[in-house]
Amino acid sequence: MKKPRLSFWQIWNMSFGFLGIQFGFALQNANVSRIFETLGAKIDAIPILWIAAPITGLVVQPIIGHMSDRTWGRLGRRRPYFLSGAILASIALFIMPNSPLLWIAAGMLWIMDTSINISMEPFRAFVGDMLPSEQRTIGFSMQSFFIGLGAVIASALPYIMANWFGVSNTAAKGSIPDSVKLSFYIGGAVFLLAVLWTVIRSREYSPEELISYSEESDGNTANTEHEAGPIPGSKFIRNGLVWTAIGAALFFAFYFLIYLDYGLGVFFGGLAAFGVLQIVAGVLTNRKKTAGGLVVVMNDLFKMPKTMVQLAYVQFFSWFALFAMWIYTTPGVAHHIYGATDTSSALYNEAANWVGVLMAVYNGFAAVMAFLLVWIARKTNRKTVHAISLVCGGIGLASFYVIRNPHMLLVSELGIGLAWASILAMPYAILTGSLPARKMGVYMGIFNFFIVIPQITAAAILGFCVRNLFGDHAIYALLLGGASLILAALLVMRVDDVDASTY
Repeated sequence: MKKPRLSFWQIWNMSFGFLGIQFGFALQNANVSRIFETLGAKIDAIPILWIAAPITGLVVQPIIGHMSDRTWGRLGRRRPYFLSGAILASIALFIMPNSPLLWIAAGMLWIMDTSINISMEPFRAFVGDMLPSEQRTIGFSMQSFFIGLGAVIASALPYIMANWFGVSNTAAKGSIPDSVKLSFYIGGAVFLLAVLWTVIRSREYSPEELISYSEESDGNTANTEHEAGPIPGSKFIRNGLVWTAIGAALFFAFYFLIYLDYGLGVFFGGLAAFGVLQIVAGVLTNRKKTAGGLVVVMNDLFKMPKTMVQLAYVQFFSWFALFAMWIYTTPGVAHHIYGATDTSSALYNEAANWVGVLMAVYNGFAAVMAFLLVWIARKTNRKTVHAISLVCGGIGLASFYVIRNPHMLLVSELGIGLAWASILAMPYAILTGSLPARKMGVYMGIFNFFIVIPQITAAAILGFCVRNLFGDHAIYALLLGGASLILAALLVMRVDDVDASTY
């Protein structure tokens, strides 16, 4: 039995919570580096201050996905996670701009990013749960629309507060301006209210109903891999020893022979930790303890459908570029284009506010393009649309290096906005057609690995590169990000879109 098609307004209601999620996400991306610099962070230390959040997301996402696949209660399957994440993120948004010390701000970023991820991952699986194959592209594009709309408003809020309502945009050295504080308070309220709208106005299919919809569960070839039983414990242990050895060898090689900063140490430690997790999974498997979350997630990770593996490479280079942009746009624009380095100066804060406007522009254009990309994909295909969009984004991001007039950056943001709209929709629309329905949540969580891992990689190496290779010039990180998007575009063409004929 096939899932029924949902109306436009049903898809609207189930996606509306992303308006709030993106309010929090956009305020974080546009202002956290500014907050860190204001509280005394050095330019090369900013990436590592971001690193705790994606590391936590790497752990939290598959756990939330695994748990939500097995949850059913009064609020349904995914909605309890929407709501709990929204409450925690809203609290963090109120506290973050009042952080008196740098380490407190870094801790609040950790909590805020984790909470946003708790809400966001089940929203992705929600589309796979509720929509038939032919509506999934429009479902993820609707999410892109709300992401763009929310980010337009949220990214520009400090600018709006300062220039439209006369809220102070400067503060004493080491203090956060009132324009930023008020923006975060508004964001916290919008986050919670938007998610509440989706929780109240949407329903979910019961486990029995999902079983009866055999479109994915019977017809998807990805299911057959999961019927073969768990991966042998010996294979986990063997692979784990290799990963642990590689991580340890790189750590000690850089420490004793080259140079090891905190970011690289975390990165190499992460490689070794992944090896240790595999060893633990192997030991548990050998003891016939295969029902636990760790063993299940590790099995699912190594049994990813072919399409998901191909998309993983695309996601890695796409999100590496995005993370470089979010970390370094404020210092890159302020230093390279405005010539401002003093974070307490009016010129630096003018540049920081303009970055908020730039973030709003690319998100606004993404919102406009979200539905147009659906139409273009129907006339061509999703892979072509995604590849072209990524190339446009790469050119736009790299152009920051040659542009000297801040207002001309608005043109660059159109390319970035097109890439952003596609990144938020096309990979997920391609992915869901290859996934078994009963593992939609856990695989959406695992797919988040390929968003988080490039963030950790960027946080680990970009600070090193900016300090040691780029002479503390943040603009080169944006140039590197542009090249990364173009590489992702080339990799898109290798992806097997198994569900292409249904949209």
